[in-house]
Amino acid sequence: METLDTAVRRDEGTGRAGYACDPSLSRGREFGEPGGGVRGPRSAFQRDRDRVIHSIAFRRMKHKAQVFVAPYGDHYRTRLTHSLEVAQVGRVIARSLGLDEDLTEALCLAHDIGHAPFGHAGEDALDAALTGQGGFDHNAHTLRVLMRLESPYCTHDGLNLSWEMLEGLAKHNGPVAADELLPWALEELDRAFPFDLGRWPSIEAQVAAVADDIAYDNHDIEDGLRAGFIELDQLLAMDFIADQWRAIERRFPGTPRDRLQRELVRSQIGWMVNDVIAETKGRIASEGVETAQDVRRADMALSGFSRGVQQAERVLKRFMYDNVYYHPAQKRTAQLAVELLQKLHGAYAADPALLPDDWQSALPQGEPERARHIADFIAGMTDRYAIRQYTQIFGPPPEELSNV
Repeated sequence: METLDTAVRRDEGTGRAGYACDPSLSRGREFGEPGGGVRGPRSAFQRDRDRVIHSIAFRRMKHKAQVFVAPYGDHYRTRLTHSLEVAQVGRVIARSLGLDEDLTEALCLAHDIGHAPFGHAGEDALDAALTGQGGFDHNAHTLRVLMRLESPYCTHDGLNLSWEMLEGLAKHNGPVAADELLPWALEELDRAFPFDLGRWPSIEAQVAAVADDIAYDNHDIEDGLRAGFIELDQLLAMDFIADQWRAIERRFPGTPRDRLQRELVRSQIGWMVNDVIAETKGRIASEGVETAQDVRRADMALSGFSRGVQQAERVLKRFMYDNVYYHPAQKRTAQLAVELLQKLHGAYAADPALLPDDWQSALPQGEPERARHIADFIAGMTDRYAIRQYTQIFGPPPEELSNV
């Protein structure tokens, strides 16, 4: 039960806190819709969530790598399962804080939709392929997919999501400084439908960002253990993990180690989630935040880890980079993936007839639009589709990428 000093003040009718986003007060959508786009009792943010879930780009994430190339095993996370797990964490935090759960969930589900195949290796490949043409940024491409490329409607391009949804994705990493060089895709879209980049996004967006950290920090541990890249004893060298492990052993004596390891991951997530909830309540109270406008005018992030947990999380993240993300086998696979996608981009640029008919017919004649159009096509590929396309053009890929 919440104590008086930590309780969240909520509207009696909606259960929503005053600083939460109110869908009835949304700044609207880029394109007007007949009847306001209302179908049934859903709020604007519920419709955002549903549009994301029903999109082709969302479905494609099931075969895009999270850490390990998707064909390597059915039990590893993909971009889709990661996004679902982020949404689960985000909703728990949002409900505890009296936020709009639907907006939080929609942001969590959509935050990685702009990733290229092969994870960050694919991003590196397309960024290099677009040298001199503006480069490639997966966060900006998320907005490009949702606002321009994924177009199921007859009256406009994109999914036409709410302003609050789009600004949360645009500022996934916080406000953007006025003198900061914007990725070209973000700059074009901000010009068309300004995101107020210099201010903090909603608390829902801030929660979605920290939920992303919580999910991948801990679930990537489970995948790293499964792959044999890390051992439990390495994790236990970190005091904050060892403390939880000893508590788990006391609670479940004689339990097989593999079950205890999964309990450790759950315990870690619970520890971080509870810390974020308590820390966010404290910041809201200390800053005197009462409205959604107060959130955007704040001088700091209102949702995040406490100092102690933040330090521990950074230690854990450094460990994961050293032992999982930059593991020699991962680095080898990543380099092969970069080379594969760069060769694909070069092949399509040299011979557009290799593109599918619809992409070929829409190919711009001038640069940088031409190179970016090809990058849009490649960025939408799943891992295994990219491998199939490579095989059709160049023959079998390296063995590390051939287990499709």
